[in-house]
Amino acid sequence: MIAESGRSARSFAVAGLLHETNTFAPFATEIDAFSAERIRGAEAFVARYEGTRTSMGGAIAAAKKLGVELKPGVYAAATPSGTLADAAAEELMAEVVASVSSESAGLLLIVHGAMVAASYPDLEGELLRRLRAKLGPGFPIVATIDLHGNVSADMAELADVIVGYDTYPHVDMFERAEEAFELLVGCAAGRIRPARALAHTNMLVVPQGMMTEQGAMKELMERAFAMERTAGVLNVTVAGGFPYSDVADAGMSFIVTTDGDEALASRLAKELCLMAIGFKERFGISALSPRDAIAAALAAPEGPIVLVEGSDNVGGGAPADATHTLACLTNLPKRALAVICDEAAVKAAMLAGIGGTFRGPVGGRHDELHGLPVELEGRVRLVSDGEYRHVGPYMTGQLAFMGLTAVVQCGNLTLVLTERRVPPWDLGHVRSLGLWPADYDIILAKSAIAWQTAFGPFAKGVVHVDSPGCCSANLAHFRYASVTRPIYPLDEGEPRLRLSVFTSAFKLDR
Repeated sequence: MIAESGRSARSFAVAGLLHETNTFAPFATEIDAFSAERIRGAEAFVARYEGTRTSMGGAIAAAKKLGVELKPGVYAAATPSGTLADAAAEELMAEVVASVSSESAGLLLIVHGAMVAASYPDLEGELLRRLRAKLGPGFPIVATIDLHGNVSADMAELADVIVGYDTYPHVDMFERAEEAFELLVGCAAGRIRPARALAHTNMLVVPQGMMTEQGAMKELMERAFAMERTAGVLNVTVAGGFPYSDVADAGMSFIVTTDGDEALASRLAKELCLMAIGFKERFGISALSPRDAIAAALAAPEGPIVLVEGSDNVGGGAPADATHTLACLTNLPKRALAVICDEAAVKAAMLAGIGGTFRGPVGGRHDELHGLPVELEGRVRLVSDGEYRHVGPYMTGQLAFMGLTAVVQCGNLTLVLTERRVPPWDLGHVRSLGLWPADYDIILAKSAIAWQTAFGPFAKGVVHVDSPGCCSANLAHFRYASVTRPIYPLDEGEPRLRLSVFTSAFKLDR
């Protein structure tokens, strides 16, 4: 049941603002970055998200299951990119706050947790502060965040519950939104009074070390799941953090929410924090130079071998046009597939037309850190408007837009040129162009871990590429100015946890 307006104790608001901000990216993020996903009101919200495996789809499903009304406000999202311009931040926050009715029984707020504007290093904290100013201290607010959120004390204090994704690659957004909505209804009904402890590790962890199905991260998640089975525990969130946002609270943290038991929340949050600190050396990765990575891929008996170029990770805010590896993919004896964002090259390919010859520079359009343009020549195989729908486990059913897109065959290299940056989160971004991963010996993925939801089932091997870029796994490449020091691995010594504890203001009805 969807309601646009009307006061009801069984009516709940949902709104959101989602962006993962890389403060080291070589470009700012303006308001037009949100043009493809800036949804207003119930009708548009349901039309866009009902039936999708997204946080928004989870909210719709949970409201139906619980028999309550959903009052969608504004939801806006953009592909990860550079620091948000202040004007865009003010406009978007004002829209979201205005769209939430104080007549609702509570709010489900969908955010990332690592959103940064020039004047708002903790943008989610600022958004929650403005919502509290409008809605009051006793108004239930439950927030969902990405596993890569940098959680501040303000966020933990101003949201009654924070529910983070449990998976990376992220395939449980729908379920976490359902969980969050159920907790929201419980808060509004007076059945629970959340107490939460936020424990920060003072550690920066690169995304490649956060895959939840293996290694140290898997052990942390398993312990968190065990804690959630403890009487009185409402939620345990493992926030791996986002090291490419240079903000005070960057890094891995843990949020334990209990039903009114601050001592239990503190004890469990401290335990997870110390456990993670003990794992600190296990979060690192090994990588090869582009030439050595390609040599390793060519030597493999069977493909496709996925070259993971995490330094140009689109899902981390990188420009998607780094050429360090692309320059080594020409004239290969085996078939290779690469996706590069280059608006000028796409337009040149469009002018050549299907069957025509493309000649010109590709990539390297932003700065020398991501490489210089590479001169390429090839036959234009296909042109497209770049629109597709997710077909895999990540946000299944979600609409995606690559902008104008061209497929150019440069010898054994199949090059996909896109007008917009496209994270390789879903198989649809190549399948919609008539390309199939199994047809290639080498696939270049500008990603850290999330490529697995697109290419994981096809990969016969994985090689991490060590190349320069604003998402490099070598954090020594970056000049941090704002992160709280000391912090591992930038500084010597053992990381020391920071702890904050809060209890919600509203009263129980028991």
